Amino acid sequence: MQVTETVNESLKREYKIVLPAADIAERVSARLEELQGQVRLPGFRPGKVPASMLRKRFGKSALGEVLEAAVQDSFRRLIDEKGLRPALQPQIDFPSDVEEGQDVAFTLAVEVLPEIADPDFAALTLERESVAVEDKALDEAVEELRGRMKTFEATAEGHAAEMGDSVLIDFVGRLDGEAFEGGSSEDFRLELGSATFIPGFEEQLVGVSAGETRTVTVPFPEDYPVDHLKGREAAFEVKVHAIERPVLPEVDEALAKKLGLETVEQVRDEIRKNIQNDYDEACQARLKRRLLDVLAEQSTFEVPEGLLEAEFKSIWDQVSHALEHGHLDEEDKGKSEEQLRTDYRAIALRRLRLGLLLAEVGQRHKVTVAPEDLNKALMREMRRFPGQEAAVINYYRQSKEAMERLRAPVFEDKVCAFILEQASVTEKAISAEELKAALENDRDAA
Repeated sequence: MQVTETVNESLKREYKIVLPAADIAERVSARLEELQGQVRLPGFRPGKVPASMLRKRFGKSALGEVLEAAVQDSFRRLIDEKGLRPALQPQIDFPSDVEEGQDVAFTLAVEVLPEIADPDFAALTLERESVAVEDKALDEAVEELRGRMKTFEATAEGHAAEMGDSVLIDFVGRLDGEAFEGGSSEDFRLELGSATFIPGFEEQLVGVSAGETRTVTVPFPEDYPVDHLKGREAAFEVKVHAIERPVLPEVDEALAKKLGLETVEQVRDEIRKNIQNDYDEACQARLKRRLLDVLAEQSTFEVPEGLLEAEFKSIWDQVSHALEHGHLDEEDKGKSEEQLRTDYRAIALRRLRLGLLLAEVGQRHKVTVAPEDLNKALMREMRRFPGQEAAVINYYRQSKEAMERLRAPVFEDKVCAFILEQASVTEKAISAEELKAALENDRDAA
């Protein structure tokens, strides 16, 4: 094949490729020879169909197969010979009518990945926060554990329900006097104060007694997920069958054994470890965010337009859906669509640059994701869906795409850890309250 480079601008490359007629003819003849032993035509024994008849019957399709294979082969040879690193599949402009016996010329345009140098990792200066578990936090966590393991016991006749009590109820909800679908239930157990029902419902059952019927009137929130109920006021007729009060377990060896431990000290030690792990993960996430901010500031390399458009489209699809349904973030409300597009294109550019940089660093320094890394990520994912662990495992085992989505953040974390090992990182002790405030600020800024 003959290759002429016609465009070499920034990350764009374009080539004119000519496939000689003789090469095409040779490939077509070879393909027809393959077909001769495969096709079955009336009146001819297998393998005895005349070449002229084969060419007449299958010449066009053989030519199409040959040209398709030749184009793919041309692209592979271009990659090897010119050291190209394609960012996306090439765009090919191929003539609509091709006749055997003629040279075939077509153009191939492709965007390549940029050359990305390693930042000076040793020159990076970052601060990692650390939080120690205080006795107050530990005591609060023990009380939360008691609350999660509470049981309920019957109350005396005439007991007035209090926040924290469990009530067994029937209820029927009505809008403008008419019962509505999904607004009724029987023998429903409701823990007052659990925020299970819409705001205001549980509070109006405080003081009710077993055997009593009470009407609870509450408006549905404006952001309620069912459109025809948003903001509308409903009246619920509630019949109370029974009331039970909570009983918190004592923190003793019996509780420890329920948790698979032996002593109260072991319970407190396990809780302390869990709290410390939460603190450490939050501090590490903040350190990673600082690192990405620094890398983003230093990354000014060009990016392939095709990749940028794909990244922006992925983000904009979500933004436009939020815009259409009135769910924009507070900081975006009041902005014009043009301003939103500008802002989110900048976000797409940042994400793409960081993604390309981390991928390059990871590949260059042989950062890998081991099976045990994926297993840890899978375990974290399973904990998000208690009771559905088997379904989660099957989902990821059966979907390569899902497993890749699971792998991507693990790889990113490992590359960031590699960079941080070489950077200058100082420690700063802060309180749990300071960490909580910092995390809230992060969420507001996100």
